[in-house]
Amino acid sequence: MPLHPTLQKQIENFLSEETIHNFSVQQFLEEVNNYYITFDRDRKLTEHAFQISESEYQKANQELQTQIELKKESILKLKDAIKTLDKNAAPFTDSTDDNLIETIAYLKEQIQKAKQLETELISAKELAEKGVEAKTEFLSVMSHEIRTPLNAIIGTILLLKSRDPLPSQQELIRVLEISSENLLRLINDVLDFTKLEEGKIIFAERDIELLHLLKNVKLAYRVKAEEKGNQIKIIYDDDIPEFVKGDDIRLGQIINNLISNAIKFTKNGTITIRVALEEKTEKEVLIYFAVEDTGIGIPEEKQQMIFERFTQANANITREFGGSGLGLTIIRRLLKLQDSDIYVQSKHGVGSTFYFKLKFKKSSTVVKEEIVNNFDNQDLKGLKVLLVEDVLFNVMVAEGMLQNWNATADVAENGKVAVEKVKENKYDVILMDIQMPIMDGYTATEEIRKFNIETPIIALTASLSIDIQDRATTAGMNGFVTKPFNPNDLFLALYRNTIGKNI
Repeated sequence: MPLHPTLQKQIENFLSEETIHNFSVQQFLEEVNNYYITFDRDRKLTEHAFQISESEYQKANQELQTQIELKKESILKLKDAIKTLDKNAAPFTDSTDDNLIETIAYLKEQIQKAKQLETELISAKELAEKGVEAKTEFLSVMSHEIRTPLNAIIGTILLLKSRDPLPSQQELIRVLEISSENLLRLINDVLDFTKLEEGKIIFAERDIELLHLLKNVKLAYRVKAEEKGNQIKIIYDDDIPEFVKGDDIRLGQIINNLISNAIKFTKNGTITIRVALEEKTEKEVLIYFAVEDTGIGIPEEKQQMIFERFTQANANITREFGGSGLGLTIIRRLLKLQDSDIYVQSKHGVGSTFYFKLKFKKSSTVVKEEIVNNFDNQDLKGLKVLLVEDVLFNVMVAEGMLQNWNATADVAENGKVAVEKVKENKYDVILMDIQMPIMDGYTATEEIRKFNIETPIIALTASLSIDIQDRATTAGMNGFVTKPFNPNDLFLALYRNTIGKNI
């Protein structure tokens, strides 16, 4: 057996050869050698065990530090969440306290408060929605109630004009006409503004023949312009496609408002409608519209103020020229809903230019619809009309117009009577008021459509919102005429749904 190095060295230093070979000495040396070997082995085992323990200790310590950092980070995030939920929690969130359980408990309390607030907000939202619905219903009823007598007033004025009044009466009729038109414009502005405030405006997408629309606007305002010594001109870019897709009613409303303002503030001058192609892509066109006048102009410091609701550039304007101060506000909101805006360039005493740009989709329509727009010789001879209307004055006005067009009218005072009359008689067209007692126009139309799907039904309504259009179309109606109705609009609706079908 080999000797331990240490023992071997000691033997060489202290024992003689003779002593080494002694049997007892050899036994002793063997025991000592075993002791040395065992000691070395135990020492190595101890050192190895210590190294392992140190490594495990360092690893455990590192994990503990990580857990501590994670805890601190979690507490900070929880405090940030608490601060988001409650800005008044700064005394708690800014403290150095790192008790995780206490922080979680505080956060839980804030979450419960947030849930309670959410419940209260939902309740408030539902209450507000009910208020909006009540307001909308109120406006709908008021619109009908205001427009119904106004329809009778305007209709009666039109009938008086058509019956060759005496020269002394013409001026009085003209005063009535202007006053009623101003009242109607005011009502329309207020109702439109309310719809815009509630976000009720939805834009249609129909084929528009732009030049035709502009010519109609010019024709509609020709008399008013001439009364103030004004001339209306149209400058139109031939590169614009003949048809585009958009909301012709809202575009007409914008142009009408601008033309009306231009005429109002211009005397012995010129109003120019300028339309030009700005950009063109495969699917869309961007068109520039401007209404220029040579009127009183607007001081530079007042040019932005005029777009604010119920605001005029000068307090004297309302007294001298009238108006609600809503027209330009409505225009701006209508354009902004279409990703556009209205701008003005003006010089006091020289004139103003209001302009905007609007995108339209290209239309596949290439052939102009042939319709009758010459109303000088309107004739509906032989046409049998069922007029469903509960207001006597409106019946009188509508009957007067139909008689002027050589049509015959049968009257039903409510929807229930109308259904029975349609069962018993044959009519070429039905004029159906929407709001009536006993049975309204929607219900009456639905009942008629159960046994008669051929006779056209045209709605008479005080408001032509998208909701009413959708409901009327669903009920089975074929067209709409708004109250107070323009005779030309009524004639065109009757013509298109009867005689014009075969042309």
